[in-house]
Amino acid sequence: MRMLVTGGAGFIGSTLVDRLLAEGHAVDVIDDLSTGSLANLAGARASAGHELTVHHVDVRSGEVVDLMSRRRPEVVFHLAAQADVRVSVADPIFDADVNLLGTLRVLEGARACRASRVVFAASGGTLYGEPDASELPLKESLPQRPLSPYGVSKKAAIDYLVAYRALHSLEFSALALANVYGPRQDPHGEAGVVAIFAEKLLRGQPVTIFGDGEQTRDFVYVDDVVDAFVRGATKGGGLVCNIGTGKETSVNRLFREMAAQTGVDPQPEYRPLRPGELQRSCLDPTRAGIQLGWSSWTDLGPGTAAVLEFVRQRLASGQGG
Repeated sequence: MRMLVTGGAGFIGSTLVDRLLAEGHAVDVIDDLSTGSLANLAGARASAGHELTVHHVDVRSGEVVDLMSRRRPEVVFHLAAQADVRVSVADPIFDADVNLLGTLRVLEGARACRASRVVFAASGGTLYGEPDASELPLKESLPQRPLSPYGVSKKAAIDYLVAYRALHSLEFSALALANVYGPRQDPHGEAGVVAIFAEKLLRGQPVTIFGDGEQTRDFVYVDDVVDAFVRGATKGGGLVCNIGTGKETSVNRLFREMAAQTGVDPQPEYRPLRPGELQRSCLDPTRAGIQLGWSSWTDLGPGTAAVLEFVRQRLASGQGG
């Protein structure tokens, strides 16, 4: 089958591209390389030959519809996004431009090429706003009340998916992702804490923890997430499914785990909690288990070890940046 991945040069997108190519699919990637990197696709480009085509295109461009009409993918994985909550607060117009106009371009392209399905990367961390801690782990039945422009744009994108399904019979599945981590995650800019800790620990630099470190997140490994996307290509039609472990991990515990793996015992620097940061976050993956046959399988120890090894090799090769 021919697949298309928007944001396919990013951390999650490139890992998905590798999986799709390994399963024998032909893959088109759309990425403007503003946050993604061709280095993430180096292995795929070297081995896939004509089965991989990378298009340096902004997802907001009208060219997207024409490109999809020509390439005619059967399944579209839409991961391209403005994904920084703080950027969305500072510049909500830019956030909406990328996340809403970009999504509409992709949906129009999918309609034009008669794709069978769009699999959408939604945000489990922002979709439900700040529900009471008694609701954890969060279920999809909770009200969707995002409190950041980024969360609002992701919720509105789901609304568009629902509308296109009703109006044009364009099937979709939406995956509300927890805190995804793994190799290729960029430790610079708006990055996951796992990538940041790995970079700092291996460089011997001070590690900053905001707040008291007891705030929790649901850390889910990138290979597990990619498996959910592949399953979403044929299952979970018309549904939002949480993709997480259902387990809370504190930032302090994460730090201790990763410090122990590097064989050092540094003391983190604690700074005031940043405005708007959730105290606790965790997603209930039960629906994904039922509808997609999916569950996470990578524990935090092996997952963080893989990140540390990736960063260690990158630093050794002089690509530390």
